[in-house]
Amino acid sequence: MSFDNHIIGNRIKKAREEKGITQELLAESMEVSNAYISKIERGRTPVNLNNLDKICAVLETSPEYILHGTNTTTDEYMRNEIIDMLKGCSAEKIKLIAQVIKPILEFKE
Repeated sequence: MSFDNHIIGNRIKKAREEKGITQELLAESMEVSNAYISKIERGRTPVNLNNLDKICAVLETSPEYILHGTNTTTDEYMRNEIIDMLKGCSAEKIKLIAQVIKPILEFKE
């Protein structure tokens, strides 16, 4: 299994920004350079497992989310997956998706 460093870097950046943490603060807390964090976030360098663990601890996220885009340790993981899937969809596709989802949501069990 291979990993896309750009996708991993984007997930790290997103998690960092959601926590309101700067690259400098993340680097300082991990005892690495700001340039290293920047390279990871831009997909220029892979993150090793030891540093991935540190990043996840600081950002309070899971390696599962960083590596695979899912975080089953939270109740919101599927909601976030759906939101991520909708990003970049055209208005027409979103309209079609809404037409499919609406009857499901209205269905009474």
